Amino acid sequence: MSARELEEAHLVPSYTKLPLTVVRGEDVWVYDENGEKYLDLYSGHAVCGIGHSHPKLVKAIHEQAQKLIFFSNAVYNDTRAEAARLLIESAYPNSKSVFFVNSGTEANEVALKIARRATGRPRIISMETGFHGRTVGSLSVTGNQKLRDDFPENLSQYTDFVPLGDFDTLEAMMNEDVAAIILEPVTSVGGVKIASRKYYDSLRELCLGYGTALIFDEVQTGFGRTGEMFAGMHWNVEPDISTSAKAAGGGFPLGCVILSEAIASAPAPGEHGCTFGGGPLAMAALKANLEILRDEKLVENAREMEIVIRDELGYVPEILAITGKGLLLGIQLECPAKPIIQALLANKIIVGGCDRPDMIRLLPPLTVKPEHIAQFKEALVGALATAKQGV
Repeated sequence: MSARELEEAHLVPSYTKLPLTVVRGEDVWVYDENGEKYLDLYSGHAVCGIGHSHPKLVKAIHEQAQKLIFFSNAVYNDTRAEAARLLIESAYPNSKSVFFVNSGTEANEVALKIARRATGRPRIISMETGFHGRTVGSLSVTGNQKLRDDFPENLSQYTDFVPLGDFDTLEAMMNEDVAAIILEPVTSVGGVKIASRKYYDSLRELCLGYGTALIFDEVQTGFGRTGEMFAGMHWNVEPDISTSAKAAGGGFPLGCVILSEAIASAPAPGEHGCTFGGGPLAMAALKANLEILRDEKLVENAREMEIVIRDELGYVPEILAITGKGLLLGIQLECPAKPIIQALLANKIIVGGCDRPDMIRLLPPLTVKPEHIAQFKEALVGALATAKQGV
């Protein structure tokens, strides 16, 4: 049986998959079982920020596996200690400490729990287009109504939803019961959106005035994706809690909950735990990932490649808008995105979609170069022309 047949026979069918079996990756490329090469402008859901199977990452994981694969947080560990130091030094200036988990939804669950513990309050304000995960707690603050309705036994009765950027509505909802406001600084799955600088500044001041925790969900925007190490740095706005995951380990499963000095003492010993969080292999991956981002100036490259993408695509008539920051970009089309995404895949280019039916989502590795963008543009222009002829 083929890999596809085996997966269909034995895995829970929770994903609608691309008709593609990936067996190998290198930098911005992935290869199928027949050796065919695909340009990956999606990074496996924004995960492989440093490119696929970066040699330094592979070496770090290999060397750590030879020394120690696992021991729990019941002991100190040299790799964990060094990785935590590097992360805090790379995070927001007021960052004090980090709690390690295994995924983004788990990180957001922990963040919500800490915010409630720190404030003694029950309620959360979230954004209508926000996506924070699919477990019960994180689903409760995810804006997509259908996802919540599919599992109505969630905690969304404690959540109020507002449009991103609508500060007046948000301010009117604030009261002494609000433990936290949670948002993606740049939305992704819900449609690539950014609010104004004034909005983020006002949000920070509002939370300070009410003693409410500000949570930035940077599961996708963290680790250089938007052209800063963390997205709030674009506006010099610091959250009380920032979560991240996808690109944290360069492809190795890892989530982070970073606490500011003001809230770092909220979780007491024994109030939360995570057996595999901060395991040696994940910490070796985190350390290598941070060093690669720094040494290869990949955060800076994300900023530069955003300019290239906007320059290359800005005058394509079928493109209505390009939204986002860095290498988290939404390409709004004058036609439905799904057939264009399929046409690009037929041309061996992988891109993503989102909740907006007219938008392509670009999340390439931060190693992407102008020649890769030119290849994408050529295929995209061809697909759009074919789609227009078929109307």
